[in-house]
Formats: sequence, C-alpha cells, structure tokens
Amino acid sequence: MKNEYLFKSLLVVFVGLALVAFTGKVFKNSGESEILLASAEVKPSEAPAILNNDTEPPKEYLKIYSVNVKGDLFFAGERVPLEDFDVRERLDRELHVNTYWHSNTIIMMKIANKYFPSIERILAEEGVPDDFKYLALAESGLRNVRSSAGAMGYWQFLDRTARQYGLIVNDEVDERLHLEKSTRAACKYLKNGYEKFGSWSLAAASYNRGMDGIQRDMNAQKVDSYFDLYLNTETSRYVFRILALKEIFENPSNYGFHLENDDLYYEPKFGVIEVTDPISDLAEYAQKYGTNYKKLKLSNPWLKRTYLKSVSDKNYELKIPLE
Repeated sequence: MKNEYLFKSLLVVFVGLALVAFTGKVFKNSGESEILLASAEVKPSEAPAILNNDTEPPKEYLKIYSVNVKGDLFFAGERVPLEDFDVRERLDRELHVNTYWHSNTIIMMKIANKYFPSIERILAEEGVPDDFKYLALAESGLRNVRSSAGAMGYWQFLDRTARQYGLIVNDEVDERLHLEKSTRAACKYLKNGYEKFGSWSLAAASYNRGMDGIQRDMNAQKVDSYFDLYLNTETSRYVFRILALKEIFENPSNYGFHLENDDLYYEPKFGVIEVTDPISDLAEYAQKYGTNYKKLKLSNPWLKRTYLKSVSDKNYELKIPLE
C-alpha cells in the first residue's frame, strides 16, 4: 500500500510539472504571436505618442543647416583667399562653431552693443581698421576675464606687455580692465605689428603668437602671408575666429540670429571726474556723487581696492554713473 501510494504521489507531481512546463511554453508562444500580430496591425494613428512624431511639421528651431559665406570676404581691407581649400575649411569650422554656440554668440551680440561704440571711436582716432573690434570680441567676449596664462581685460594683455604699452598695473589699479586705455594700448601694438609686417592679418596673428614668433615662422617657411603659414593650432584658428565673428555679426539673420533693439545691452549714462587727490573710501566718495560703490565699481572695473591713494601724476578719471 505504501509503495502504491508513493507511486501515485510521484505520478501526480510528475504530471503537474509537465503541465506547468507545457502551459508556460504555450503562453510564451502565444504572447510572441500576439506581439508580432500587434506590431503588424498597428496603424500610424494608433502608435504610442512618443513615436508619433511625423504628424506635425518639425519646428524651425530644430533644423540644423550648414552655413557658408556668400561672396568675397575681407579683413581690414585684405581679401581672404577662400579659393584655398585649407583657408575655406578653417573658416568653415569657426563659422559653424560660433553659429551653433548659440548662447555665447547671442550674449556677445548684446554686449557688443554696449562697448563697440567706444572701441570703434578709438580705433578710428588711432588709425586702426574697424575690423579689429572683432579681435577684442574673440579675445575676451568683451568681458573683463582672466586667462589661464594671466592675460587680463577686454584685450587680454599680459602684465609685462601691458606695462610695455603704457598701462598701469599695480596694487591699486589694473588698467588692462580700463576699456578706453586698454583699447589705445592695443592700437599701439597693432600699429607696430602692421609697421613690421605690412599686413593687418599678420598683425592680428602676432597679437596671439607674438611678433617675434610670427617673424620666425615667416623666415622658416619663406612666406609673407598669414594664410600661407603653417602655425600652431591656436594661432592657425585665431584670425579665422575673428573673421567668423565679423561675418556673423555683420549678417546675423543669415546665421539665424534675430535681435530687437530692446534685446541689446547699453552702457549707462555717466559723468567723468578727474581724480587729483587721494580717495580713502570709494564708497563714501560714490555717495558724495549720488551713487553707490557697486555702480562706481561696475563703471570703473580697473579699480582693485576700496580706496585710491596713489594718484600723483597718474591722470586717473572716474566714471560717475548718472542713473
């Protein structure tokens, strides 16, 4: 009896396991068939929303286009040889980088409206081509930033070069951060470069590479054009970035940028006061003229301290905000 009972129990277990295995296989195959059938019968209108992306035309801002210069391109009166494949490709790179780096380029457009008028005026007074305002844009984005090499200001002067071109850099002031004075210093450098090389594009390249460096490259390669020089990566891109910014800024709508006057930044109105005596507290000084330290500092970023004591024979002028 025991053996018969044991046999029946084992038989029941075996049959149960067989049924489970068979049922699972049936369900599995049935599920696969249903999935395949469903996939075959789904109509576009019944597709999940996340996949149904063809029912509406794509938004304009999602379209990405290749961009290019239409016609000839000039820098400071010098024609850019776009028929040279290397020149064309290097410019193409910088055009695309700056066209599709949307946030950076559109912010530069806004800032340029604030500072270009002063820069353009000084370039004209100094006899430097107007196109060099784009060099400042390429150098700093017209922000008073500091590079990893220690270059400072709108025109990114190194300490030694700044002093060489008449800018004061000491414990109290840093005139590399002075828009007008640093622009005049940059003009001196660029005019020296033009006098040395007889080419504004080479003068621009020397602003990045140094005049001695450009001269060595020209001597070694026996060429006299920036566009014929084989240069380090940074300098080989440098003038092309300036060219790309010029092209985009002069033809913004061709590259997808559309700004209204209200979108642009403007320099606040200010008066100018010549500093003849030491100032022990710039915050008190600001209040004396109806403003505050923050506005005074923003208008005069070259001030490094909360005081200005060393003023003898320095010819300092402070911008006093009027709004």
